[in-house]
Amino acid sequence: MDRTQKQSLVDTLQQVFADTVCVVVTHQAGLNVAEATQLRRQVRSAGAGFRVTKNRLARRALAGTAFEPLSGLFTGPTAIAFSRDPVAAAKVVVEFANRNDKLTIVGGGLAGRQMDAAGVRELASLPSLDELRSKLVGLLRTPATLLAVVSQATAGQIVRVLAAFAERQDEAA
Repeated sequence: MDRTQKQSLVDTLQQVFADTVCVVVTHQAGLNVAEATQLRRQVRSAGAGFRVTKNRLARRALAGTAFEPLSGLFTGPTAIAFSRDPVAAAKVVVEFANRNDKLTIVGGGLAGRQMDAAGVRELASLPSLDELRSKLVGLLRTPATLLAVVSQATAGQIVRVLAAFAERQDEAA
């Protein structure tokens, strides 16, 4: 790899670190091509990215970013997962690491804060942004639905009372 390719890779990684909220640092010793492809597909389908990095270039790219404290984690066969969603990358990587012991979570960062492996696993246990949104919409919709049901029941009862009153008036006449 010549100097221009290295600089291009550093620039690309700096852009990745600038655009993401969550970074998960992993060691992937012994992953075969099929396993790596499966992991990349799962990460991509979650709206995140996964990239094998060169440690020295990644540390250079981290300089001046919010994730600079992570530079000490870049040793050995390193790869990163990253996403704009605070939970997506962590959730997919932790799920894959639980099924495959060749992928080890080293640590990560969330909005500039460094986390250890336990912190990344805890982050992965949280619901994703889309799940939280759907729960919030459900909570907001429930009172309106109950109000509509109650108002319809009340209107139905009034109609039945008026119909019974009308029948009595007809019988009396």
